[in-house]
Amino acid sequence: MKKGLTKFYELVESFEALPTIGRKSALRLAYYIISENSYVGIKIAHSIENALKHIKKCIKCHCISENEICEICLDTNRNQHHLAIVQNARDIFIIEESRQFNGKYFVLNKLDNKLLTDLILLIQDREVTDILFAFTPSLANDAFILHIEEKLKNLGHRFYRKRAEFIVLARKFKNIKDIVESFENEKVAREFLVRNIKG
Repeated sequence: MKKGLTKFYELVESFEALPTIGRKSALRLAYYIISENSYVGIKIAHSIENALKHIKKCIKCHCISENEICEICLDTNRNQHHLAIVQNARDIFIIEESRQFNGKYFVLNKLDNKLLTDLILLIQDREVTDILFAFTPSLANDAFILHIEEKLKNLGHRFYRKRAEFIVLARKFKNIKDIVESFENEKVAREFLVRNIKG
């Protein structure tokens, strides 16, 4: 059957290459676009083309943006002295949806000298006092965080470093209350939340 439907199966394979999309879902999506709603297919193709053409990395925080500097970096109402370090831009969207953090961000997805230099310059420029590591808990990430802290300790600034691991747990929980209640010591978690995230 594939012999006469090469283009169709190329579309199926394109969908299947996406995260969480299996063969059956890819077939269903491809059939829907081709046979039931071609307008949706055209709209998706146009949106993808526009996104790839116009979305880039913010030169300050390395999150995705349609401009040279993203809206969060430009927002003067946010606390520039609080910085959350994340491993990918997706985590910023999760944190922003929680509405529990009013600081700024930096995406550090690898131990790259240029990225670390950009991070240091940003910390110095904004006179950052609180650094939150919003990383998924793991031994590898613990080592990653220790390496970053080692790089930052000689800057001559005072840093209040706490790992905000519970932020990333928002992927599993619906709201901050659920996250807090997932900790064994709810009182400590609530104090941590108030001290380091709100405000």
